[in-house]
Amino acid sequence: MRQKNIFNNKKRKTNNKNKIISVSLACVIVFAGVKVVSATTSFFKEQQAIKQEEKRKEEEAKALAEKKRKEEEEKKKYMVGVKNDAKKYTYDATKVAKKLASYDYSNNGEKVVFLTFDDGTSTTVTPEVLRILEENDVHATFFVTGQNIERGGEKAKELLKEELNRGHAIANHSWSHDYKYLYPGRTLNLDNFLADFKKTDDLLKETLGKYFSTRVIRCPGGHMSWKGMDALDSYLDENKMASIDWNALNKDAEGSRKNADQLVQEAIKTSEGKEMVVLLMHDTYGKEETAKALPEIIKYFKDNGYEFKTLS
Repeated sequence: MRQKNIFNNKKRKTNNKNKIISVSLACVIVFAGVKVVSATTSFFKEQQAIKQEEKRKEEEAKALAEKKRKEEEEKKKYMVGVKNDAKKYTYDATKVAKKLASYDYSNNGEKVVFLTFDDGTSTTVTPEVLRILEENDVHATFFVTGQNIERGGEKAKELLKEELNRGHAIANHSWSHDYKYLYPGRTLNLDNFLADFKKTDDLLKETLGKYFSTRVIRCPGGHMSWKGMDALDSYLDENKMASIDWNALNKDAEGSRKNADQLVQEAIKTSEGKEMVVLLMHDTYGKEETAKALPEIIKYFKDNGYEFKTLS
């Protein structure tokens, strides 16, 4: 009997040991399984996070590319005017500036005229000038002064937008047009000059959009009239800009006051014999006779085979 009890005790101990081993193995298996599941879940989460980050970066890149595309479209629009066909009327102002500086007004037998208007925008004369240009399907370059735009308020700013929208060119003619400030002692003060022109540039961007820019300027009184202009020439060359004077004029700001017929005759007389004509006129306050003369001036150039261009 005692032997039997000993055998049973051993058997129970063996069974208990086996149970402990089985439970331990089960625990190890379960724990290992949990770790595998956890690792697998973590792996998939990491992969999902990587994919989401890649997708986010891809979407960011697409959004940035689209933004840049739109910005480039805006820049192009303001470089040549809002009208889709404005670019075909433009002419490289730097080439014209060189022609004027060398007094060479030939153009390989091709006649071209640049109608230019200084000192606007005015709320009295500019609207009539724009109407006549539209009626005759020709384009012009407006050399605007910031002070007159500010003087004309919102109406002047709307006229500025209209000039751009109709495919005309807009160029900078300073803010103040103040000879004593720009050229003290008849000699250029470059710092004053650049500050004055920047003020108008800022107004143009504020009015026409932040991407608007013009590389064309006209010095008040004309580049040819002042001393010490080499510093300005260097600045313009470095920035690929052009200062445009003129080689013909209707004399609406010269000598005694003239009526429309006299202005027409002056424009014709000063343009004769020139294949390339840069005609100086004004659309500021008090220049109503210039607007009246404009249809006949346009007719003269059309009748004589000139192509109308803008400066850019």
